[in-house]
Amino acid sequence: MKFGVWLPNCRHLATPQIIRRVAASAEELGYDSVWVSDHVVVPRANLANFGETVFDPLVTLGVVAGATRRVQLGTTVLIIPYRNAVVTAKMVSTLDALSGGRVVLGIGAGWVAAESAMLGVPFAERGAMTDEYLRAMRELWTSPAPSFAGRYTQFAEVVFEPKPAQKPHPPIWVGGHSRAALRRAVEFGAAWHPINRAPDELRAGRAELARQSAARGRAVPPPVTLRNDVRILAASEAPPTSTHAGRVLAGEPAALVDQLTELRECGVEHLVCEFLAADAAELDAQLRVFAERVRTKLA
Repeated sequence: MKFGVWLPNCRHLATPQIIRRVAASAEELGYDSVWVSDHVVVPRANLANFGETVFDPLVTLGVVAGATRRVQLGTTVLIIPYRNAVVTAKMVSTLDALSGGRVVLGIGAGWVAAESAMLGVPFAERGAMTDEYLRAMRELWTSPAPSFAGRYTQFAEVVFEPKPAQKPHPPIWVGGHSRAALRRAVEFGAAWHPINRAPDELRAGRAELARQSAARGRAVPPPVTLRNDVRILAASEAPPTSTHAGRVLAGEPAALVDQLTELRECGVEHLVCEFLAADAAELDAQLRVFAERVRTKLA
């Protein structure tokens, strides 16, 4: 089982100094990956959840790539309809080439209607746009003479360089847990990447992935990865309330080992930990304790 760390590119700890320090610490402590989230604008109704400051995910990962050497650089998740497909393909390809092939592209269709409206994205068409943009991006990444004719994106007679360092392209992890998201994971995904899902939901998702893979002729269903809120507790502490819908992984280190063992038995191959911390010092402590007393038991 592999482990990653969510970098606070939004919410109350979103500062350049903390982002850089957590990325460097994650690499030093042996984590496999670091991850950022995506929002472009913050509707006031979502201010408590997102925070006021949201650093752009791909620019942030460019900075983090220069501050690290080994860890994978992931988005959890990049909201594909928010950006022109050709521009996104260029940024991801550039990041993968400059980082030596370390990008994992976690993707989603988005869920905030007000944010979509502010960006001129028809909310009802976000799923169709996501599918088409992914197809266009794959064409740009893999074809020596890319061309594409879709409803939202068209191009021909173009040169697109650099290609990604990873072949055929960076792995795509598909976020969400709806039937449409699972279908998208089967069509495009190197992995299914939900957030804060309980074991029963993961088992049900795996069953649906297997069903859809068989129906579409995919020999092996995409594996399961997961991003989850994590909180290491002292014996006297009460479990926290999650900042997202769903389950929080919380407890003393031994209890967390048990919870993660169950997730591994559900098929989770890579866990991205979003540590719940009040301040930078507490986040540093959570990172270290998890690395030394939890992750080592699941290697």
